[in-house]
Amino acid sequence: MEETHRTLNHYSLVAFREPYWSLSSKEREEFHKGWLNGLCAAAQRVDILQATESDIDLIVWSALPADDKLDAARFFEKFAAANNPYRQWIDLKDSLWGFTRPSQYSKARSKQEIDPLAETRRPYLIIYPFSKTVDWYLMSREARQGMMNEHIRIGKQYEDISQLLLYSFGLQNQEFVVVYETDDLVRFSDLVNELRDTEARRHTLRDTPLHTAIYHPAEETLRLWK
Repeated sequence: MEETHRTLNHYSLVAFREPYWSLSSKEREEFHKGWLNGLCAAAQRVDILQATESDIDLIVWSALPADDKLDAARFFEKFAAANNPYRQWIDLKDSLWGFTRPSQYSKARSKQEIDPLAETRRPYLIIYPFSKTVDWYLMSREARQGMMNEHIRIGKQYEDISQLLLYSFGLQNQEFVVVYETDDLVRFSDLVNELRDTEARRHTLRDTPLHTAIYHPAEETLRLWK
Protein backbone atom coordinates (compact mmCIF):
# COMPACT_ATOMS: atom_id res chain seq x y z
CA MET A 1 0.00 0.00 0.00
CA GLU A 2 1.32 3.45 -0.93
CA GLU A 3 2.46 5.48 2.08
CA THR A 4 0.53 8.71 2.50
CA HIS A 5 2.08 11.76 4.12
CA ARG A 6 -0.04 14.38 5.81
CA THR A 7 0.17 18.04 4.80
CA LEU A 8 -1.10 21.21 6.44
CA ASN A 9 -2.74 23.73 4.12
CA HIS A 10 -3.59 27.23 5.31
CA TYR A 11 -5.51 29.86 3.34
CA SER A 12 -5.35 33.41 4.67
CA LEU A 13 -7.74 36.03 3.29
CA VAL A 14 -5.95 39.37 3.21
CA ALA A 15 -7.04 42.95 2.59
CA PHE A 16 -4.80 46.00 2.38
CA ARG A 17 -5.47 48.60 5.07
CA GLU A 18 -5.98 52.28 4.24
CA PRO A 19 -2.40 53.33 5.18
CA TYR A 20 -1.05 50.94 2.54
CA TRP A 21 -2.38 53.17 -0.22
CA SER A 22 -0.32 56.10 1.10
CA LEU A 23 2.96 54.24 0.59
CA SER A 24 5.16 55.11 -2.35
CA SER A 25 5.79 52.55 -5.06
CA LYS A 26 9.25 51.87 -3.64
CA GLU A 27 7.91 51.45 -0.11
CA ARG A 28 5.31 48.99 -1.36
CA GLU A 29 7.96 47.03 -3.22
CA GLU A 30 10.11 46.80 -0.07
CA PHE A 31 7.11 45.68 1.97
CA HIS A 32 6.18 43.04 -0.63
CA LYS A 33 9.70 41.63 -0.63
CA GLY A 34 10.02 41.47 3.15
CA TRP A 35 6.55 40.04 3.65
CA LEU A 36 6.98 37.36 0.98
CA ASN A 37 10.35 36.33 2.39
CA GLY A 38 8.77 35.88 5.82
CA LEU A 39 5.85 33.89 4.46
CA CYS A 40 8.17 31.61 2.50
CA ALA A 41 10.16 30.91 5.66
CA ALA A 42 6.98 29.56 7.31
CA ALA A 43 6.00 26.90 4.76
CA GLN A 44 7.49 24.71 2.05
CA ARG A 45 5.18 26.15 -0.61
CA VAL A 46 3.61 29.62 -0.60
CA ASP A 47 1.31 31.07 -3.26
CA ILE A 48 -0.23 34.54 -3.22
CA LEU A 49 -3.33 34.71 -5.39
CA GLN A 50 -5.47 37.59 -6.59
CA ALA A 51 -8.86 37.51 -4.87
CA THR A 52 -12.04 38.37 -6.73
CA GLU A 53 -14.12 39.78 -3.85
CA SER A 54 -14.72 43.42 -3.01
CA ASP A 55 -13.40 43.18 0.57
CA ILE A 56 -10.44 40.83 0.01
CA ASP A 57 -7.36 41.59 -2.08
CA LEU A 58 -5.23 38.46 -1.71
CA ILE A 59 -5.41 34.82 -0.70
CA VAL A 60 -2.20 33.41 0.75
CA TRP A 61 -1.92 29.62 0.39
CA SER A 62 0.72 28.07 2.64
CA ALA A 63 1.42 24.34 2.36
CA LEU A 64 3.87 22.16 4.27
CA PRO A 65 4.41 18.54 5.34
CA ALA A 66 2.81 17.85 8.72
CA ASP A 67 3.85 14.36 9.77
CA ASP A 68 5.40 15.65 12.99
CA LYS A 69 2.92 16.72 15.69
CA LEU A 70 4.77 20.03 16.18
CA ASP A 71 4.81 21.02 12.50
CA ALA A 72 1.56 22.99 12.89
CA ALA A 73 2.85 24.88 15.93
CA ARG A 74 6.05 25.82 14.13
CA PHE A 75 4.09 27.01 11.09
CA PHE A 76 1.78 29.28 13.06
CA GLU A 77 4.71 30.78 14.97
CA LYS A 78 6.56 31.60 11.75
CA PHE A 79 3.38 32.79 10.02
CA ALA A 80 2.72 35.25 12.85
CA ALA A 81 6.33 36.45 12.70
CA ALA A 82 5.97 37.03 8.95
CA ASN A 83 2.80 39.11 9.30
CA ASN A 84 3.26 41.03 12.56
CA PRO A 85 5.73 43.66 11.26
CA TYR A 86 3.26 44.65 8.53
CA ARG A 87 -0.07 44.65 10.34
CA GLN A 88 -0.41 48.41 9.84
CA TRP A 89 -0.76 47.66 6.12
CA ILE A 90 -2.49 44.27 5.97
CA ASP A 91 -5.69 43.01 7.54
CA LEU A 92 -5.92 39.23 7.93
CA LYS A 93 -9.67 38.99 7.41
CA ASP A 94 -10.11 35.26 7.88
CA SER A 95 -8.36 31.93 7.50
CA LEU A 96 -9.33 28.41 6.45
CA TRP A 97 -7.01 25.52 7.18
CA GLY A 98 -6.82 21.80 7.78
CA PHE A 99 -4.88 18.59 7.20
CA THR A 100 -4.93 16.09 4.34
CA ARG A 101 -5.64 12.42 4.97
CA PRO A 102 -6.75 9.43 2.86
CA SER A 103 -10.43 9.37 1.93
CA GLN A 104 -12.61 6.79 3.69
CA TYR A 105 -14.81 6.56 0.59
CA SER A 106 -12.15 5.73 -1.99
CA LYS A 107 -9.53 2.99 -1.76
CA ALA A 108 -7.06 4.57 -4.18
CA ARG A 109 -5.76 8.10 -4.37
CA SER A 110 -7.61 10.03 -7.07
CA LYS A 111 -5.71 11.26 -10.12
CA GLN A 112 -7.68 14.50 -9.68
CA GLU A 113 -6.26 15.16 -6.22
CA ILE A 114 -4.25 18.38 -5.92
CA ASP A 115 -0.64 18.02 -4.80
CA PRO A 116 -0.24 21.02 -2.44
CA LEU A 117 3.54 20.99 -2.84
CA ALA A 118 3.59 20.75 -6.65
CA GLU A 119 5.57 23.31 -8.61
CA THR A 120 2.68 24.17 -10.93
CA ARG A 121 -0.71 25.73 -10.30
CA ARG A 122 -3.83 26.12 -12.43
CA PRO A 123 -5.28 29.55 -13.34
CA TYR A 124 -8.19 29.48 -10.87
CA LEU A 125 -8.59 28.46 -7.24
CA ILE A 126 -11.89 28.02 -5.39
CA ILE A 127 -12.07 27.35 -1.64
CA TYR A 128 -14.88 27.12 0.87
CA PRO A 129 -15.70 25.71 4.32
CA PHE A 130 -17.90 22.63 4.45
CA SER A 131 -19.88 20.79 7.13
CA LYS A 132 -22.28 17.84 7.05
CA THR A 133 -25.51 17.42 9.04
CA VAL A 134 -25.77 15.33 12.20
CA ASP A 135 -28.00 12.87 10.31
CA TRP A 136 -25.17 12.18 7.86
CA TYR A 137 -22.90 10.87 10.59
CA LEU A 138 -25.70 8.82 12.19
CA MET A 139 -26.37 6.90 8.96
CA SER A 140 -24.73 3.57 8.28
CA ARG A 141 -21.37 3.47 6.54
CA GLU A 142 -22.99 1.64 3.63
CA ALA A 143 -25.63 4.37 3.12
CA ARG A 144 -23.02 7.11 3.12
CA GLN A 145 -20.79 5.15 0.75
CA GLY A 146 -23.64 4.76 -1.73
CA MET A 147 -24.26 8.52 -1.86
CA MET A 148 -20.56 9.28 -2.10
CA ASN A 149 -20.21 6.85 -5.01
CA GLU A 150 -22.67 9.03 -6.95
CA HIS A 151 -20.72 12.12 -5.98
CA ILE A 152 -17.41 10.57 -7.06
CA ARG A 153 -18.90 9.34 -10.36
CA ILE A 154 -19.94 12.86 -11.33
CA GLY A 155 -16.60 14.32 -10.28
CA LYS A 156 -14.73 11.88 -12.53
CA GLN A 157 -16.65 13.21 -15.52
CA TYR A 158 -14.84 16.52 -14.95
CA GLU A 159 -11.33 15.06 -15.00
CA ASP A 160 -9.84 18.47 -15.85
CA ILE A 161 -10.89 19.82 -12.43
CA SER A 162 -8.73 18.87 -9.44
CA GLN A 163 -9.67 18.85 -5.77
CA LEU A 164 -8.06 18.97 -2.35
CA LEU A 165 -10.06 17.98 0.73
CA LEU A 166 -8.79 19.20 4.09
CA TYR A 167 -9.99 17.91 7.43
CA SER A 168 -10.50 20.48 10.19
CA PHE A 169 -12.76 18.65 12.65
CA GLY A 170 -12.41 20.25 16.07
CA LEU A 171 -9.89 22.79 14.75
CA GLN A 172 -12.13 25.39 13.08
CA ASN A 173 -15.88 26.02 12.86
CA GLN A 174 -16.22 23.88 9.73
CA GLU A 175 -15.45 20.17 9.38
CA PHE A 176 -13.68 20.38 6.03
CA VAL A 177 -12.08 22.91 3.72
CA VAL A 178 -12.83 22.07 0.08
CA VAL A 179 -10.38 23.34 -2.54
CA TYR A 180 -10.60 23.17 -6.33
CA GLU A 181 -8.23 24.13 -9.12
CA THR A 182 -9.46 24.60 -12.68
CA ASP A 183 -8.61 26.12 -16.04
CA ASP A 184 -12.24 27.00 -16.73
CA LEU A 185 -14.59 28.70 -14.26
CA VAL A 186 -17.66 28.10 -16.43
CA ARG A 187 -16.98 24.38 -16.48
CA PHE A 188 -16.41 24.40 -12.73
CA SER A 189 -19.77 26.12 -12.27
CA ASP A 190 -21.35 23.34 -14.36
CA LEU A 191 -19.83 20.73 -12.03
CA VAL A 192 -21.21 22.44 -8.93
CA ASN A 193 -24.62 22.74 -10.57
CA GLU A 194 -24.66 19.03 -11.38
CA LEU A 195 -23.62 18.07 -7.85
CA ARG A 196 -26.64 19.97 -6.50
CA ASP A 197 -28.86 17.17 -7.84
CA THR A 198 -27.19 14.39 -5.86
CA GLU A 199 -28.76 12.70 -2.85
CA ALA A 200 -25.81 13.65 -0.65
CA ARG A 201 -26.78 17.31 -1.07
CA ARG A 202 -29.60 16.75 1.46
CA HIS A 203 -26.95 16.35 4.12
CA THR A 204 -24.96 19.51 3.48
CA LEU A 205 -25.14 21.82 6.48
CA ARG A 206 -22.79 24.56 5.27
CA ASP A 207 -20.75 25.24 2.13
CA THR A 208 -20.33 29.03 2.11
CA PRO A 209 -18.76 31.52 1.82
CA LEU A 210 -16.99 30.60 -1.39
CA HIS A 211 -13.76 32.33 -2.34
CA THR A 212 -12.46 32.41 -5.92
CA ALA A 213 -8.93 33.55 -6.76
CA ILE A 214 -6.69 33.93 -9.79
CA TYR A 215 -3.22 32.42 -9.83
CA HIS A 216 -0.03 34.27 -10.76
CA PRO A 217 3.44 33.66 -9.34
CA ALA A 218 3.55 35.44 -5.98
CA GLU A 219 5.79 38.28 -7.14
CA GLU A 220 3.52 38.97 -10.12
CA THR A 221 0.42 39.01 -7.93
CA LEU A 222 1.99 41.54 -5.57
CA ARG A 223 3.07 43.72 -8.49
CA LEU A 224 -0.63 44.25 -9.26
CA TRP A 225 -0.68 46.44 -6.15
CA LYS A 226 2.68 48.10 -6.61
